[in-house]
Amino acid sequence: MTRRDPDPHKLARDLLGRDYDDLESDEQRVLKHVASGSFTGRDADELAQAHATWGDRLADRVAAVGGSWGFIIGFGVVLVVWAALNSGVIQAFGFKPFDAYPFIFLNLMLSMLAAVQAPVILMSQNRQAMKDRITARHDYEVNLRTQLEILRLARRVEKVADEVAAITRHILPEAPKE
Repeated sequence: MTRRDPDPHKLARDLLGRDYDDLESDEQRVLKHVASGSFTGRDADELAQAHATWGDRLADRVAAVGGSWGFIIGFGVVLVVWAALNSGVIQAFGFKPFDAYPFIFLNLMLSMLAAVQAPVILMSQNRQAMKDRITARHDYEVNLRTQLEILRLARRVEKVADEVAAITRHILPEAPKE
């Protein structure tokens, strides 16, 4: 069974050739995980959901609906029906258009929708950018940890190979040269 070196300062010098205090916080955290043999942490979606507020979840839902083809098609149908009804179709049935051309009330509704929907979608995009940053940092930590573990394994294999070579030289006499 191999023994882990619990000292991240020694690992920093041995594997990276730098002092622990000269490393960035991400690198220090990875070295602590390597030294202790623990995992690096939860993934970005779990972290984002754990810190999401009610407003964050609402913004994500509004962005999911407002940025979909279903919304665009449905909204297009509403606009066509609105324009058709207010362009004289309902006059054939004896009703007066409630928003006659140039559709001033429709323009007001569209402006208000845009004024509310745009910042909400931006909030959702900001949350997605935060998740992307968390994912990138997590990926960096995983990659760094993998490189450090490979370095440790390579050094162990070299040490074992040197010991086997030394034992072989000691036990087996050199073959006579022809």
